[in-house]
Amino acid sequence: MSIRGLKKKQPKTFKVKIVTVDAEMEFSCEMKWKGKDLFDLVCRALGLRETWFFGLQYTVKGMCTWLKMDKKVLDQEIPKEDPISFHFLAKFYPEKVEEELLQEITQHLFFLQVKKQILDEEIYCSPEATVLLASYAVQAKYGDYDPNFHEPGFLAHDELLPKRVLRQYQLTAEMWEEKITAWYAEHRGIARDEAEMNYLKIAQDLEMYGVNYFPIAQNKNHTDLLLGVDAKGIHIYSINNRFSPNKSFEWSAIRNISYSEKELTIKPLDKKAEVFKFFSSQLKVNKLILQLCIGNHDLFMRRRKVDSIEIQQMKAQAREEKARKKMENQRLAREKQLREEAERAKEELERRLFQLEDEARQANEALLRSQEAAELLAEKAQIAEEEAKLLAQNAAEAEQERQRLEITALKTKEEKRLMEQKMREAELIAVKLVKESDRRAKEAEHLKQDLHEAREAERKAKQKLLDITRLNYPHMIKYPQYSSTDTRDANFDKGSIKLDLKDIDLKRLSFEIERERLDYLEKSRKFEDRLKELKSEIHALKLEEKQSGLYS
Repeated sequence: MSIRGLKKKQPKTFKVKIVTVDAEMEFSCEMKWKGKDLFDLVCRALGLRETWFFGLQYTVKGMCTWLKMDKKVLDQEIPKEDPISFHFLAKFYPEKVEEELLQEITQHLFFLQVKKQILDEEIYCSPEATVLLASYAVQAKYGDYDPNFHEPGFLAHDELLPKRVLRQYQLTAEMWEEKITAWYAEHRGIARDEAEMNYLKIAQDLEMYGVNYFPIAQNKNHTDLLLGVDAKGIHIYSINNRFSPNKSFEWSAIRNISYSEKELTIKPLDKKAEVFKFFSSQLKVNKLILQLCIGNHDLFMRRRKVDSIEIQQMKAQAREEKARKKMENQRLAREKQLREEAERAKEELERRLFQLEDEARQANEALLRSQEAAELLAEKAQIAEEEAKLLAQNAAEAEQERQRLEITALKTKEEKRLMEQKMREAELIAVKLVKESDRRAKEAEHLKQDLHEAREAERKAKQKLLDITRLNYPHMIKYPQYSSTDTRDANFDKGSIKLDLKDIDLKRLSFEIERERLDYLEKSRKFEDRLKELKSEIHALKLEEKQSGLYS
């Protein structure tokens, strides 16, 4: 077969652009493809198996419409553009997101769509709840909060709160970021899919969650009402209140829904109950309402039946996947914890190293300072040592001087004591000498008196002898020689000898008295000289003692 023949047999295609909440994709579709073919292609590209929640939406003439699965794409009222744009969105909402959303991609797509609806104020949310939801959105996007990495201002470019909430409170962007970060910091350890699921669990309790609103009129007078279709049933709202329905019809209580032109009829299961009829602005609105009612009713009945084999397999796979992810998350959390501990230990070691380096630097500086101080101290020590030597020398000299003075004082005291003792002895000697002098004077006086008496007696004896001699021996007067033969001469000679001896004794006694008197005078003179010397020495000692006291 030729190449030209192959080219002729290739089917004709057209391009479509699929826009999801966070991405865009382009596909080439065959001209004969139905809506289901294109929808399946998109689901395969996304890896989505829970396809019953989603649909392809397009806008024509200002009205949002869902692509029909059983009709060809090009046969439907799609925009005439190249490529043709479709939005891949959730068409139906689960009653309980935690039980019905099995795949992570399904959860992620629902999370993105519901978050966009809240930010676009299609779903009303209180300011407190919006801050909490924003914290889970931040956890899903950034992971665990790290104050070292998530510095102030890191949420500046993220749209997290509805404009209505921002206008309602006079808070700066920094204040809102601080409030969101306070909640965000408490979600530590929550994985992305878990954070998104927590977001959806909070959002599914909001009054406007999963509700498609359509303007209707209860009668031909066009009383304005709103009809809402969600996973639980049909609700009728007043035009100004989308939170609390005036009337509700649960899917289990509805027997039939039909429309005729612009009129739509809801027949309750209870045949006695009133049939509810309303009017829409266009036939297309009734078709869209009916399409949403049929899809939500089918899902409602499907939830209350035994799961199909496919759903059971998906749930089993989801459980296994959750268990695997849980173990993986635990392992990752453990590794993260160990890594954080290792990083903290590393930081601690680096901090300790820096501290040790700083301490070493300070120690080196201190060492240098200490060396300089040591050198200064050494110089001062040398100076002090020299001063100490001088002081020690001075002290030694002072000590020697003190000892000399003490010795001098002791000598002075001893000499003073000796001089005083000598003075007392001299005084005693003087007293004794005076007494002795008096006694000797008295003795001398007695001796003189005795000498005078003896001389007088001698004189008398001589006179008497002369008288006797004249009487008896007149011739002896002229010739006074003695005859050895005459007895009287002998007696006379004896008497003369006696007189001469007595005279000699008197002379000797007189001589001794005179000699003793001279000796006494000599001793008295010497003693007076000695007394003068003692007085001069005592006076000199007193002067030295006074000078020593002043010096001390």
